[in-house]
Amino acid sequence: MSKPDMPKSLTHFAETIIQNPPKGRRRLVALAGPPASGKSTLAEGLVAYLNTQGLNAVLVPMDGFHLDNRILTPRGLLARKGAPETFDASGFVKMVQALAHEEEIVFPLFDRSLDCAIAGAGVVAAEHDTVVVEGNYLLLDQAPWNALAPLWDGAGFLSVPMEQLRQRLIERWLHHGLPQDAAVARAEGNDLANAKTVQDQSLTDGVTLIDSSSTSSHRSD
Repeated sequence: MSKPDMPKSLTHFAETIIQNPPKGRRRLVALAGPPASGKSTLAEGLVAYLNTQGLNAVLVPMDGFHLDNRILTPRGLLARKGAPETFDASGFVKMVQALAHEEEIVFPLFDRSLDCAIAGAGVVAAEHDTVVVEGNYLLLDQAPWNALAPLWDGAGFLSVPMEQLRQRLIERWLHHGLPQDAAVARAEGNDLANAKTVQDQSLTDGVTLIDSSSTSSHRSD
């Protein structure tokens, strides 16, 4: 994604990131928003743009901290996968804390085709000076997620109307091969509940609002 293709508010956010020095070893940048808001697409574009501007940026998705189905099932949480309580939130917070100070951090990545996280699949190397972290709950005002807020050197929140999110979520499940009825049920039964949690319970002080209503999303972002 080139600079002209980025939403104006995201371009402004990128320029702010470049100008502000990091509090720790690296700049830690949060890009948060509800499911189907375009986080993955815009985060990749943001990283690519920052790298054209002289930074050495890398992307770290929150999704690698999904709890495994073997944990969710006995807890009765499998149908709520993607909700705040279905992540290793404490482990994620510790990883973000380490990003600010440690030389190298190895982190898990979520494999959508396998529906599970793969340990040790991503690396933030010593030479990386900026980390863009993307995920639903980076600004959530619930413990332990709210321990993340003081760690960010910059934070952006993707804003999309709820009805548009609903349509995107249904289209996502259709794209993954579900029939119409099942796609609507998946979107309305779990995804929209998670989206409402993100919209209603995320911190907003000092956060840049980014209009991502024109960003296409069939992915897990």
